Amino acid sequence: MSDSLSGIRVVLIDDSNTIRRSGEIFLSQAGAAVVLAEDGFDGLSKVMDNKPDVIFVDVMMPRLDGYQTCALIKNHRDFKSTPVVMLTSKDTLFDRARGKLVGSDQYLTKPFSKKSLIEAVLEHTKRYK
Repeated sequence: MSDSLSGIRVVLIDDSNTIRRSGEIFLSQAGAAVVLAEDGFDGLSKVMDNKPDVIFVDVMMPRLDGYQTCALIKNHRDFKSTPVVMLTSKDTLFDRARGKLVGSDQYLTKPFSKKSLIEAVLEHTKRYK
């Protein structure tokens, strides 16, 4: 399991330092290359620079929220097919529907476990293999 994500690039966008750190630890222990961003604007530039295989985006962020960030990523020709997983602490039907509208590929409820985070990456990268 330790290198199950070897060669996979992930960008994790979240304004919570705790979430960023735990996500980075979980994913890098599994072998992924992880780039962190603390808001949507920072996240967009890191996505452009790093061309990730999977992007995790927090729903609730200042300035540019997760829905806006996801929509901008999905509307970019180079990232249309890049999986975006929304991270949320409030998992309602409305949130899921709104996430689908902007093109998100999955919802993960916070706090996430190492297992759920790694499974989400594996789920969305199996088509690259």
